[in-house]
Amino acid sequence: MYILAFESSCDETSAAVVDASDESIKVLSNIIASQISVHALYGGVVPEIASRAHVEAISSITYEALDKAGISLSEVDLIAVTNSPGLIGALLVGVNFAKALAFANNIPLIAVDHIKGHIAANYIEHPELKPPFVAFVASGGHTSIIRVNDYTDIETIGRTRDDAIGEAFDKVGRIMGLPYPGGKEMDRLASIGDKSFAKFPSGAINDDTLDFSFSGLKTHIVNFIHNAAQKGEEIPKENIAAAFTKTVCDSVTSKLSEAIDRTGLKTLVMAGGVSANSHLRKALTKMCEKKGVKLYMPSLAYCGDNGAMIAAQAYHDNKLGEYASTDLNAYATKVTKRIKK
Repeated sequence: MYILAFESSCDETSAAVVDASDESIKVLSNIIASQISVHALYGGVVPEIASRAHVEAISSITYEALDKAGISLSEVDLIAVTNSPGLIGALLVGVNFAKALAFANNIPLIAVDHIKGHIAANYIEHPELKPPFVAFVASGGHTSIIRVNDYTDIETIGRTRDDAIGEAFDKVGRIMGLPYPGGKEMDRLASIGDKSFAKFPSGAINDDTLDFSFSGLKTHIVNFIHNAAQKGEEIPKENIAAAFTKTVCDSVTSKLSEAIDRTGLKTLVMAGGVSANSHLRKALTKMCEKKGVKLYMPSLAYCGDNGAMIAAQAYHDNKLGEYASTDLNAYATKVTKRIKK
């Protein structure tokens, strides 16, 4: 089955073509038009600019994706598009383009949940991965612990109550004077810094939930940096990055360890842009080895937003036979089933 998929939930416009079956998901093309250089001027994503950039890119990358895959639009069996959650204006560009393309060419259309898409990125390189399992989705806009019951059935069992991990990394990086996005440079600096330089408050909420709160941690570090500046003290950026990263890793591993114990599941999946962080990957690898848990992680190419992951999820969604119609809309937020334990 040839699937043409679109992703435009934030600041990456992507179109991908995959050849999917029960045995494997082969990525024939995965074109991504990045907007990082544009948003770097403002230190973060500007929604209106992101939407306009999607409009400018989506048609050309569609032709490019089909051309690279070596197929024509008439050979496409299914079109898929992210319709939630994300920036509403950005989502609408992808939804309306995919909707028009699908109905003009009489091709079935599937609406895909962005979070499920990130999880599905792991199905591309790990065809042996099968639910149920625990998934940790971490990006600039999302931080969730999810119980994946089936390919199309997920339950949120833990989440951030404020800032997402990626957002915290970027904001701390910005106050440190690092280029946008700050996560990549924070990762590099943390590798050469002293992680025992300072002890910062945990992002793991100390209660009976599996929730996080990274706003307080972020604010603590911002105040820490400002206080040092007022005293004329110069703090090595690599030490702040190292101590902050350690705190984040410790926060995540503590809640994920608890999630594994509560669910009794012995498989953990990483997903989302922050899953590219080398320190987090090492921390979860170490935790899973200690607990006897199998860990799956996407390669760096599939950590960020991309069309291939949307296609991977669409293959499984397609089996439900629930196709979108011309009234398909986009939604900034998505309410998923949530269980306490």
